[in-house]
Amino acid sequence: QQVEMDVKIMLDPENMDNKGGLKHPNNETRLPLITKKKSAPVCSQRTGKGHTVTSPWALPAFHSLDSALPLVEEDTPKGPLSLTGQRLILPTSKRTLPVPPVVPKAAPFLEFPRQHKKSAAAIYGTYSSCKGNIAPLPSSNSVVSTRKLKPEWTHPAQQLESEVHVPSQTQDPFLDWDIAVHHGTVDHKAPGFLALQQHQHSSWGSIVGFLEHTEKLLKNHAVPLATVNGQKLAQIASDFDFSENPTKSDVLSVIKNQSAVEKILNRPGQRCRGQGGSAVAAAEIQRGWRCRSAGRAALGSGQQQWAAGVLGASWRSWNHLARVRNSLREARHRHLENFYSRAKHLAANWNRIRTSRRTIIHIPSLGYSQRIREHIPDLALQQNLQMGRLCDILDANVDVIYICPLALSEELLQYYNKLLGLQAAVRSGNPEDMADLQDRFKILTPEAINSFPGHHMCLATVLKYSPRTIQRLQVLIQSRDAYVVGGVPHQDDLAVADVLQVPLLGSEPAVAQLYSTKSGSKRIFASAGVPTPPGEWDIHSREQLLRALSQLILDNMEVQRWLFKVDDERGGNGTAYCDVISHLECYHWIQKEWQRHGPEVWSKSQACELALVKISQELPGLLAQHVQPVNEKRFPTWEKFLQTFLSQGGVIEAFPFSASITNVTVDLLIEPTGEVTMVSSGDQLHAEGPLRSSGTTIPQRSVDPAVLNSLCSKIGEVCKSKGVLGYFSVDFVAFTHPRTREKQVWATDLDLCYSDQLALTQLLLYVTDGNLDCGSSRLQGPLGSKESRNQQIQHKGTKPPTPRSPRCAVASSQLRHSNLSGISYNLLLHTCKARGVGFDLQEKQGTVFVLYEDQKRHRLGMITIGEDLQGVLLTFARNLFIIHQEISAPNMQGETNFKMAIRDIEAILGVTAENKLKLEEEKPWEADALKE
Repeated sequence: QQVEMDVKIMLDPENMDNKGGLKHPNNETRLPLITKKKSAPVCSQRTGKGHTVTSPWALPAFHSLDSALPLVEEDTPKGPLSLTGQRLILPTSKRTLPVPPVVPKAAPFLEFPRQHKKSAAAIYGTYSSCKGNIAPLPSSNSVVSTRKLKPEWTHPAQQLESEVHVPSQTQDPFLDWDIAVHHGTVDHKAPGFLALQQHQHSSWGSIVGFLEHTEKLLKNHAVPLATVNGQKLAQIASDFDFSENPTKSDVLSVIKNQSAVEKILNRPGQRCRGQGGSAVAAAEIQRGWRCRSAGRAALGSGQQQWAAGVLGASWRSWNHLARVRNSLREARHRHLENFYSRAKHLAANWNRIRTSRRTIIHIPSLGYSQRIREHIPDLALQQNLQMGRLCDILDANVDVIYICPLALSEELLQYYNKLLGLQAAVRSGNPEDMADLQDRFKILTPEAINSFPGHHMCLATVLKYSPRTIQRLQVLIQSRDAYVVGGVPHQDDLAVADVLQVPLLGSEPAVAQLYSTKSGSKRIFASAGVPTPPGEWDIHSREQLLRALSQLILDNMEVQRWLFKVDDERGGNGTAYCDVISHLECYHWIQKEWQRHGPEVWSKSQACELALVKISQELPGLLAQHVQPVNEKRFPTWEKFLQTFLSQGGVIEAFPFSASITNVTVDLLIEPTGEVTMVSSGDQLHAEGPLRSSGTTIPQRSVDPAVLNSLCSKIGEVCKSKGVLGYFSVDFVAFTHPRTREKQVWATDLDLCYSDQLALTQLLLYVTDGNLDCGSSRLQGPLGSKESRNQQIQHKGTKPPTPRSPRCAVASSQLRHSNLSGISYNLLLHTCKARGVGFDLQEKQGTVFVLYEDQKRHRLGMITIGEDLQGVLLTFARNLFIIHQEISAPNMQGETNFKMAIRDIEAILGVTAENKLKLEEEKPWEADALKE
């Protein structure tokens, strides 16, 4: 009751009945009269289709080479510094806010001022929970076109990059006195600066003086971007004795991104890069020589010689370091220039190259940042999960050079020689027609794979430092059309391509890094106007997370589970979830109030605002107790996860509120000519939980192909406009809305790299001589011997139609079993053959294994191919059961995900059987068509 009374007083101080609640016997404090003011309406420019008009500001940090595809400001990480750091204040953000009263005694919840005619979002400064176009909860075919406004935050690491940021369109001075100092200059028109000036009249002179010293220090050391905490600044400046200048420690104490700024200030030679740096450098040189001369005069001859040697060595070391840095900078600039030059040449000649004799150099490198690679177990193995790339030799004009991150044994090389030699036998159905295709493909392992064991280098970097392998590559591609297909783009991909003097079919690393983050993918989806889950991105502080989640919960009360995804993590490792509603104590009270007010009045009621307060009060304890990270080994507690989440940035996202959910992955290719093509699609398997993919069924059958094509086309066009090139994949989630029973599809993730699913698809098409039509989600292959005989009987005396048969497959590159290390691959394959696990060349059906390495031998890949989904799922599960039986003893079950995969398939089979029964009851003609 006291909480409700306090909120009423703050929201309506003119009401004398409310004031009466403050009349305590020992407290005669009076509240001043507050004059209500209407806040200026916030207007956004919109196109005729309802989409937000974006601004064409360029991003110089990533496109210093005047590329034809600049990155625009809407795609850069957002934050409060985007207002002041770049001096870009949109007209929509220039608002007149009511001046808060000076209250003698602080009342509770002062941080939630009410604004006239605002919904519950007004409690947090007209904060909105959603960005871009978000799929509406009650309907599947409508997309919210209005881009809601929100205060945005920028990750400290990103604050130091000279990017153009979109200004936050609303800024509440009650909550944010932060001041951005961009290249040593404070924006005096920024909302944070003006708010601080408005509230600190008495000590304003001291604040300005302290800011001047701060500007000077940051400018002298060339700090690109720093955030000054306005509240700390006001506190320290008012007590500071200006008879002495503030020290570096004093200045750092008021900076929010203190660690990042301090790291720059402490760099050797950083002072020489700032304002007047040349003069400082010259003075340091002269001082060094004077010290050297003075030392000679003061020291004996032996000491003089020693001191001169030390000074000389230091000077030479400093010069050498400067030359190395300049050389590295020039080399990267040259690599980038040549990358764009060769990309233009590739685009101009692509139609000729893709139909003529050519060599594709596959480098399956995981060029993630160092901090991500350090947490990838068995990095070399993870980079070797795409052996299916070898199957590009299916095109008779293509030769493949595969750069392998592991040294493969002769046994393993022979396996792939035989597997790839099946091509002619598959087409004829005769095992005797196997051919030797060793002249069509080469597997090269860089000699430096063991030279840097503790550096967690990506494959491209290892190849860069392998001169013998580079030299052999140059010989193999001499006088031939060739290009590189990489993995996750890295600077050293450009370096290798430049040394080989070949183009790279991929994105510039800076572009890939920007849009492959979770927040970056949301920007792509928002620009494309495709449905996405309710959520928030670019989260970089605890306060922002709590504000955003509170508003999201209030706006989407039917959502049971909320996901937290770290920007730079992959494979579910940086994901956590929380079933908020089941643990929210005020949930039932909110439901009653919502029903009492009705949906139209609810958002404007005081009960809605009070509900937001209640949620925000419960959340910290609720999250600490009930959040569940997917990777518990890496993140044993919420605090551990939250630390990584806030340091890298992340997104909050709704988990579909349905019992029937399917995740779909689609692989696309943006060719050098700009054509966007779907090259693979599949429904994900989830052996290790719903948030981590462990395999796929090909082709996808969960989403209407026409709907999927439309969504992928929009996303592909936006990616192309951002400078994305080559292979990339998009993840969707499809589900049935529990109330409307309508099918909804949300875009959830974007990976700008060659995927494991695509590599498995290439192998699938190779061993079946099949064709995958992603436009209709159909996989077809030549008839097997039985099918061919049946068709001849059916069409006896007439010309049979084109001999093609429907196919489907289950594929996984993530199977693991610790007991596999106790058996050789030859013995494993013979055992499987004896138990009926193998591939039938005549029927073009069965099982194919993908072997990665023969040292640990605890991982393998498997593809099962058949005529119908139920059949291949059963075969896949049966294969896992047989292998587990053969390699395990009752007292040695081993560490494996085989059992979880079998349980997942059993669940899918139950749903598949149920859906098939429904289809036959409701639409028998469609069921008959599927059978045919």
